[in-house]
Amino acid sequence: MSHLLNSLAQPEVEETILPYGDLDATAQELLRAAHQVRQRAYAPYSKFKVGAAFRAKENSQQVFTGCNVENAAFTPTSCAERTAITKAVSEGYRQFSAGAVVAYKPNEFVSPCGVCRQFIREFAGATDLLIYIGQANDTRSPQEQQEEPFRNDDPILCTSIFNLLPRSFHTYKEN
Repeated sequence: MSHLLNSLAQPEVEETILPYGDLDATAQELLRAAHQVRQRAYAPYSKFKVGAAFRAKENSQQVFTGCNVENAAFTPTSCAERTAITKAVSEGYRQFSAGAVVAYKPNEFVSPCGVCRQFIREFAGATDLLIYIGQANDTRSPQEQQEEPFRNDDPILCTSIFNLLPRSFHTYKEN
């Protein structure tokens, strides 16, 4: 009966924590883009700013960014990850090679919420999608954050959507 597990997502990437300086230039670019857009978050209720960036797989390898946008009713709040992917889809991009999420919580990584995990999974298809999770450091001055959002020794969680949402399902298949 183990064949029944074959259609469920299995992680292709081993989760690890690496120093920012050890990441390749494309991963660093995603993290910087997520950090930069985080500054534009509209979070008057929670004060919890999140930024996300996703790189399209298609020819352009364009980076799409998004920040969280809160609403007094809470339900219509849009998370950073869904904002970034929705922007990409609205521009005609539906496949991604990697993503990054940046938020600030002292001594913790902040991973995507459950809804965002399923939303990211929708666009991963059959291929695992790298996700880099960085910690913004709100204790650094705004000028320092602008000039150098990450230091070479800052820890980055290198994971994937299949690690964050194991044994997930995906029913839609493009023809």
